[in-house]
Amino acid sequence: MLFTQEHEELRRTVRNFIDKEVNPYVPEWEAAGRFPIHEVFKKMGDLGLLGVTKPEEYGGMGLDYSYGLIVAEEIGAAHCGGVPLSIGVQTDMATPALARFGSDALKRDYLAPAIAGDMVAAIAVSEPQAGSDVAQIKTSARKDGDDYVINGTKMWITNSPSADFFCLLANTSEDKPHVNKSLIVVPGDTAGITVDKPLNKLGMRSSETAQVFFDNVRVPRSNLIGQEGMGFMMQMMQFQEERLWGAANSIKGCETVIAATIEYARERQVFGMPLLDNQAVHFRLAELQTEVELLRALVWQACETYINGGDVLRLASMAKLKAGRLSREVADGCMQYWGGNGFMWDNPASQLYRDGRLGSIGGGADDGAVAVKAKAGASRMRTSSRVSRNCCACARLRWICAKKPCDWTARRE
Repeated sequence: MLFTQEHEELRRTVRNFIDKEVNPYVPEWEAAGRFPIHEVFKKMGDLGLLGVTKPEEYGGMGLDYSYGLIVAEEIGAAHCGGVPLSIGVQTDMATPALARFGSDALKRDYLAPAIAGDMVAAIAVSEPQAGSDVAQIKTSARKDGDDYVINGTKMWITNSPSADFFCLLANTSEDKPHVNKSLIVVPGDTAGITVDKPLNKLGMRSSETAQVFFDNVRVPRSNLIGQEGMGFMMQMMQFQEERLWGAANSIKGCETVIAATIEYARERQVFGMPLLDNQAVHFRLAELQTEVELLRALVWQACETYINGGDVLRLASMAKLKAGRLSREVADGCMQYWGGNGFMWDNPASQLYRDGRLGSIGGGADDGAVAVKAKAGASRMRTSSRVSRNCCACARLRWICAKKPCDWTARRE
């Protein structure tokens, strides 16, 4: 991936924002279990950082996906994972489908305010019995005249206590699981929505995550994103960006902890010499730095493929899998070199130990990522010569075509 001067300028802008507007307040926000999300988002919106890849006519910058990953990577330098997670929900999890497939009215009413930082978005997909297996969700949206009536429960919904709107996935018909789902914009203040108290999480403490109940929630059918029945396909597209965002976001966190550990090991005296002078310690930290660079290369290879219209299902799953495992490896390994100090709550290694653990669970657990990668690899070998590159939805995801079945779609059905 070749970076331009514009990439580097954006990188500096994000880095300065994190250094000035986030990191000084992390201890306070972590202790409180929340951060002033509307205030922080408004500051980001004023800088244009919430709509880097979104259409210019709705307040975005209209730049390609590489600029979005620059933002994702740099906000990873925050001294916690919760604030970046909330930002990622806003930019790369709750709004991509709205930006691509939403009507002009929906974009003006919800996307534009989200880009400006005037509204907080949340993505309502996971349920108590359906996390990684999206096809099994039970929330329904029944048509009643010009409205949808929504009933169901959503779980692990980050930003929900402050959300001005939800991008909600629900079953809108009794058809097959992959073609009966739709994405619907649901205003957060609609009657019938109950947001439970924030969950007491191991990590990501500064972001608010809660269970959300929808009891006969009535919204206009015009709040449908794209076509009815295409929600599964659109959510799979959002998952690709979510997984790449998560992988890119983990890079700086790992680098920061390794750098802090090196400095500590240089000063810490063990048996009459600096800990860093121990060859095993020195080599291990060098190996971890190498692994981080390998992750960075994988992320940017996937990004370049995505920008060029290629299929990134396999690469995004690989990057997501590697990022989650590497975050755990870096946190655990570095914590050991800090000794008793590493076991303290405010230690950078222990912070990554808590926050980074979500990387192997959220956005599809590791076992699911391995399965996707294996299936994508096998299917790619069998069908790559027969799948049309011009097939509308399959050109990017090779999942379900929005217009007519191709060989790939027919086999999945």
